[in-house]
Amino acid sequence: MNIIIPMAGMGKRLRPHTLTTPKPLLPVAGKPIVQRLVEDISDVIGEQIDEIAFVVGNFGAEVEKRLIEIAAAVGAKGSIHYQLEALGTAHAILCAESALKGKVVVAYADTLFRAGFKLDDNKEGAIWVKKVENPQQFGVVKLNDDNTIEGFYEKPKDFVSDLAIIGIYYFRDGEYLRSELQYLLDQKITTGGEYGITDGLQNMMKKGTVFHTESVDEWLDCGNKDATVDTNKRVLGFLENEDLISEQADIEDALIIEPCYIGKGVVITHSVIGPYVSIGDNSVIHQSIIRNSIIQENAHIESKLIEDSMIGNFAGLKGQFSTLSLGDYNEMLD
Repeated sequence: MNIIIPMAGMGKRLRPHTLTTPKPLLPVAGKPIVQRLVEDISDVIGEQIDEIAFVVGNFGAEVEKRLIEIAAAVGAKGSIHYQLEALGTAHAILCAESALKGKVVVAYADTLFRAGFKLDDNKEGAIWVKKVENPQQFGVVKLNDDNTIEGFYEKPKDFVSDLAIIGIYYFRDGEYLRSELQYLLDQKITTGGEYGITDGLQNMMKKGTVFHTESVDEWLDCGNKDATVDTNKRVLGFLENEDLISEQADIEDALIIEPCYIGKGVVITHSVIGPYVSIGDNSVIHQSIIRNSIIQENAHIESKLIEDSMIGNFAGLKGQFSTLSLGDYNEMLD
């Protein structure tokens, strides 16, 4: 089984954090988003992952090294592929052409999920979905009477289905997928000026491919600051029975209201932390109250009341109550 993870986007809705860190490597409950995605897919697949192909932009050697380590942690080979021009989802997948062989899962890197099923890899294809209350905001699938997929619909104005596509797909035949996506590029078949995976899926269905759905229990979004903070809260809730506080953290005269993640080398004094706070390695918190927030690594916060916020690496804060989205290396002194 191979996994292809397109992640070359700029992450503009999460700026300023994505100016220095690609969105999939931003932390949620102490782990990069893409690492949690890989681990969750591995659990659902339930078999050996041979290769994880990351489709990236010009992110640099350090990011690529981190991605290879994430693949290795689940026993897979990691490979790096480049999409340097935003030409759509089908084009992004084809950038990892060498990984399109055998059984393949395609997963977009800003999607986290919780699922209670194990993948049935005997199916020709499966689209992972979640029932939503506002289907007009999503791409959805409509089902036949036998629960196979009848068609794909992008943000339908009139009700078609409430099963939203979460951005994870399984294909039993990666070579077939590759040929169908290449056909889109060769024939210049686009939607909205981009080569989209949905056009490839529609063509495959016309040729007789049968797609099923797999329904996830939770679909967690990391598209912007507020959504990412909320996802951090929800993931911490799922993990509340695990030990998330490092033994290498120095906590003195402080109240920790769990669930919270506190990394290695963190120093917390005279503060109230939580619930739903993640603090990255080597950050220092003094005389502050923090709740429902993500504090990244090496931040220094003093005399602050912070809620519903993201604070970047090496950021410095000293002052009064704020709701913030403060990027890496910034300082704010009241």
